[in-house]
Amino acid sequence: MNPQLPPVAPAVTAQLVAALTPRLRKRLDGGVVKIAGRPVTRDGDIVRIAVDDDTDLELHVSDGAVTSAEAIRCGCLLAPDCLHRAAAASVAPIAEPAESSAEGPSPTEPPRTAPPVPTPTTAPAPATAPPSASASAGAPPEDLTPESATPAQCAAAVALRDAAAAVLEAGTDGAGAVLQAELLRAAHTARLAGLPRAAGRAVAVVTALRAARDADPAYRLSDLTSALRDVLVLAHRIPGATGRNLAELRGSARQPYRPDGSLRLYGLFAEPVLTATGYAGTVTWTADAVGRLCTVSDVAPGGADRATGSADRAVRIGDTSLTHRELSRAGLAVSGATVSPTGRLGAGAGVRAVRAAGASWHAEPLDRLWAVPVAEQVSRALASAPAVRTAYDGRDHRDGRDGRDGRDGRDLLFLDVTLLGTVREAAGECLVAECEGLTVRLAAAHDDPALPHRENLRLLASARGTRLRVVARLTPAPLPRALLLAASHPTDPGTRVDLGVDRLRRADLPAAPVSGTAQDGQARNPRTARTVPSALPVDEAPVHLLRRRVHQAVSGGRRVLAFPGSRDAEVARLRRHGLGTAGELLAELHATAAERERDPFGRLLPADTGRFSHAWLGAAVYTEELDRVLCAAAWGASPGDPATDPRGERRTPVPPGEVRDAGRSVGGAPAIAPPFGAGRRSIG
Repeated sequence: MNPQLPPVAPAVTAQLVAALTPRLRKRLDGGVVKIAGRPVTRDGDIVRIAVDDDTDLELHVSDGAVTSAEAIRCGCLLAPDCLHRAAAASVAPIAEPAESSAEGPSPTEPPRTAPPVPTPTTAPAPATAPPSASASAGAPPEDLTPESATPAQCAAAVALRDAAAAVLEAGTDGAGAVLQAELLRAAHTARLAGLPRAAGRAVAVVTALRAARDADPAYRLSDLTSALRDVLVLAHRIPGATGRNLAELRGSARQPYRPDGSLRLYGLFAEPVLTATGYAGTVTWTADAVGRLCTVSDVAPGGADRATGSADRAVRIGDTSLTHRELSRAGLAVSGATVSPTGRLGAGAGVRAVRAAGASWHAEPLDRLWAVPVAEQVSRALASAPAVRTAYDGRDHRDGRDGRDGRDGRDLLFLDVTLLGTVREAAGECLVAECEGLTVRLAAAHDDPALPHRENLRLLASARGTRLRVVARLTPAPLPRALLLAASHPTDPGTRVDLGVDRLRRADLPAAPVSGTAQDGQARNPRTARTVPSALPVDEAPVHLLRRRVHQAVSGGRRVLAFPGSRDAEVARLRRHGLGTAGELLAELHATAAERERDPFGRLLPADTGRFSHAWLGAAVYTEELDRVLCAAAWGASPGDPATDPRGERRTPVPPGEVRDAGRSVGGAPAIAPPFGAGRRSIG
């Protein structure tokens, strides 16, 4: 992907690739590589690519993006049926939908912002579907027929499923421009059918595929796996969903804003946003008098420079001149406020805001956020995860260009910790702290060197024994783990440090380490030891055996799992640990990968991509749910709602080591039936 090129609408890329002859389609990936390396110049709304000394390729930009196939023009002899136009569209960034392309707030309606945040102490209002005609006419609710997916939506879901299955079959190396265009076409069809969430996740798959094929350092296999899983889950569930469940699966292209009167807000912290999809900025979190979280964000297309500089830009609410950095420590009095269902503050023409006094983390109303027990906070975070759980991109809408669900704040943890040191992990060093008897690993929220997360983490590690009040974002893992976002100052508890915005200095640390603490039952001298010993070996469920195969299928395609290997040993190991369902799913995944039929002449027939994607999806969803329950067990929390279950009955936290699979006790595995009927056979 060439960031110098203007974004191109998904439908344009799909149209140009579909118009190519079979011979040119085979050469498309080579054309993409060639176009990506050619010089680019811009003259107003025209971007030119020098294909060779005599041929230029022009992209005509309208409203910041290329929105039609005719806007890409080539000067070669074969135009408009040449390869160059499709290659240029395939190498350019993907344009977001027109309804969410506005960068600034509209004078008459609230701007799109980071998702609104429900409070840890106040349950968020449930989303309600628009009333039907019969409801508005006064018909009783029991007489209403639940809304079901339309034929167009069912057809779009099938197209998404087939396109995503083809990508999974090929893997990242085989999913070239042609398969990407097919998925973009399916995404465009889904958006036209009223499925913005599925369309957004499909676009996220294409974005991750391009990053993988370009060897982009920001590429993460876990992100691609998550996006591909979400597309298949949505495609599987939408045709049979009804009512509110269908509304949630469809999503919305833009969150509505509702009037919320006057608000008195207190700055909590600010975090930078820098995504692999080309968005950057700052999101500032605030809390009102009852602890409800709201956000003010400034996120737009950009890179690391925008992520680091936007913190010193004025917030776009009312006439206030507060910057995001200042608002994170000050307060805001807002009249005529508008708030989206997820907590994002609107900035319409009728909103007025002035600066007000802030509050310390140790004073009301912010102190009540830390008064909630840790297990209850973790239960709330796990219960808030929707059916399609995705990563945070800092944007204001749930189903935008990436289709990524915005955070609503329920995954934030407010912890009082004592720093112990660091522990080495595969991804680098991780800060270790003690919190209510638990040993918690606090990792950097972002690894980009332009942001100070990693540097601040290293400095805090040298302040062993220091007691801090921190804000972190829960990371599902078999061990207590979270991403560190903000912390109280090591020498002045009355102030705080936004670890992605501010930079700590050696002078900010205590003059001498505080007295030693213990980790994993071992006495330590903080003056001489820096790295905390790793935890003692435990009887940990070998979930990684299934997760590794799920990731390998995404990276290498079906053929990687078809090779003979240690599958029988892995299945047996899962069963020995009581993970019989995981063993069944792993065996089914390998079996469908290796299953190929031949015609009467002995030639291999096309593989059954549907069955393989079905088996892979079962394993992927099971693994995600297993991680969720293991995380709850590690924190001593409930994996569901912290107070009640769907029947309204009181829940109790899950004691560590009492999670079960297929009726067998395991040291950390959940009692989850295999999804979609996969692997439901009894285990002897």
